[in-house]
Amino acid sequence: MSRAQDVPPAVLRQRELKWLDMLNHWDRWIIKRFDKVRLRCQKGIPPALRGRAWLYLSGGKVKKEQNQGKFQELDSQPGDPKWVDTIEKDLHRQFPFHEMFVSRGGHGQRDLFRVLKAYTLYRPEEGYCQAQAPIAAVLLMHMPAEYQSLCCLTHLICRVLLQEAIQLDGEILFALLRRVSAVAFRHLDKHKIDPILYMTEWFMCAFSRTLPWSSVLRVWDMFLCDGVKIIFRVGLVLLKSMLGTREKLKACQGQYETMELLRAIESRYMQEGFLVREASVLKWCTCVTTANSNPIGNALPVVIGP
Repeated sequence: MSRAQDVPPAVLRQRELKWLDMLNHWDRWIIKRFDKVRLRCQKGIPPALRGRAWLYLSGGKVKKEQNQGKFQELDSQPGDPKWVDTIEKDLHRQFPFHEMFVSRGGHGQRDLFRVLKAYTLYRPEEGYCQAQAPIAAVLLMHMPAEYQSLCCLTHLICRVLLQEAIQLDGEILFALLRRVSAVAFRHLDKHKIDPILYMTEWFMCAFSRTLPWSSVLRVWDMFLCDGVKIIFRVGLVLLKSMLGTREKLKACQGQYETMELLRAIESRYMQEGFLVREASVLKWCTCVTTANSNPIGNALPVVIGP
C-alpha cells in the first residue's frame, strides 16, 4: 500500500474523481455498492476529500441535516464549570507539535474547546473524558467545528469509545487473540497481563496516540467505514506482530518486559502499508467465541469478518 505522497498525481486525481462521484451519489453507493466503498477506504481516502468522506461515513451528514443550528445553540451556552475546567487543562496536550494546536489559545485549541464543551451539553449524562480530546482533535484537522466535528465525535463515542465498555472490549480482544495468535495469547495468559493494561489507549483513542500519523489516517478511513471491528483487527495485528513467535518472546520473560515491549512497538509494524494489509487479511478470519470455547469463560459472540 502506497502512502498518499507516493501516489502519482494522475492516479491520485483519478481516485479523487471516483470519490467525488461516490459522495455526490452517496445513498446509492452506500446501499447498493458498499463493498466498493469499503475497498476504496482500504486504499485510502484522498486527503482533499477525507473530511467530507468521514462526515458521510460516520453518519454525521444526516445528523447535521437533522439538527441545523444545534451546534450554535450549544456553543452559546457557558457549559458545566466542572467540565469546562477539565477540558481547558487538556487542550495543550493534544498534538502539541501540530500547527493547528501548537499555540495556547490559538484557533485550533479554541475550536477544540468549543466542540468538547458542546459535547458535554449535548450528552450531559456522559460529560467529558480525556479520550474524547484526541478524537475531536483529529476530526478538527479535517472538518470545521461548526457541528460537523461534533456529529462525528458523537458517532465515535457512541460506537466504540465509552469508558464503561473498555473492560468488555479487552476481554473480547483477548478471546480473539487465542484464535489469531495462540503463542501471544499463551504468553499474556501465563504472565496474567490483563488486556486493560495495554489496550486502553489503543481503543479509547482509536490509535490516534499510538500510530504514526499516516497510519492513523488509514486506520480511521477503514474504521469509519467498517466500524469497531477495525480497531480490534489492528490491535490483534500489533499483538501478533510483537508477541507472535517464540523468538520474539525470548526478550520478554516476565510481565514488566512484556509491557515494555508493547509500549515500544517496532516502527515496521506500525507502518500504514503493513497494518492495512494485515488487518485486511484478518477480515477473512471470522472469529466467534462461545461459552464453551471462550478462554475467559463468558459467552461473547464476536465477528471480526466483513
